[in-house]
Amino acid sequence: MLNLTIGDGPPLFVLLFTPEAASPKGLALWSTMRLIKPFTEHFAVNLLNRPPGLPPTTTMAELAALYAGAIKGPANVLGISTGGSIALQVAADHPDLVDRLVLGGTAAALGPVGKRAQGAYIDRVRQGKRPSPALDEVVTESPIGRWLLSGLLWLSDGAKDHTDAATVLNAEDGFDLRGRLADIKAATLLIHGEKDVVYPLDLARQTVAGIPDAQLVIYSGRSHSSTFTDKRFAPDALAFLTDR
Repeated sequence: MLNLTIGDGPPLFVLLFTPEAASPKGLALWSTMRLIKPFTEHFAVNLLNRPPGLPPTTTMAELAALYAGAIKGPANVLGISTGGSIALQVAADHPDLVDRLVLGGTAAALGPVGKRAQGAYIDRVRQGKRPSPALDEVVTESPIGRWLLSGLLWLSDGAKDHTDAATVLNAEDGFDLRGRLADIKAATLLIHGEKDVVYPLDLARQTVAGIPDAQLVIYSGRSHSSTFTDKRFAPDALAFLTDR
């Protein structure tokens, strides 16, 4: 497992989705640091990432086993988007490793729009195309906005190899943990955007209802990605993680 540690204090293991199986650099590092910096003031933040070259048939349970091997528990875990799906699988399969679990913009299964967009991403990778334009519909519903964003996403892909990213998204395509949520023993908080189309709000509510004593915080009017950049996100997550 790839592991980048920043900050001091008790460990906080962070699971995100990254296009590459590598420590973030450049713009990716800037956006990652913007997200995790508030947590480094209270925790030693361990940013976990998958090893490169995973078999294309890798399942979410197999991914979770890899991440579980890097977590020294019982520990605090923060999982966002697809990283949150992996964190849910870790918490269900390895309940002794997770003490407190904060999830942002995720659920026990993908919604129809998320499945369609990620399926298109995977297809473009397999066709040798730059894949990120397939994700434009999860960011904006505006036809003009999607057209503009598609071009920007195409440029951002550059010449990077997205095979590993497609492997992770393919694992999530077959992911549905709704029947196993009661296996999660960690104190759990899910922060969710009201207008998230990747993991619709009804799936977020089902997820929280299935986890014993889980809590749901809804950000009114927020989309999938704007949930994590909301100024309330880090304070809400930290309040939960540090409330003993």
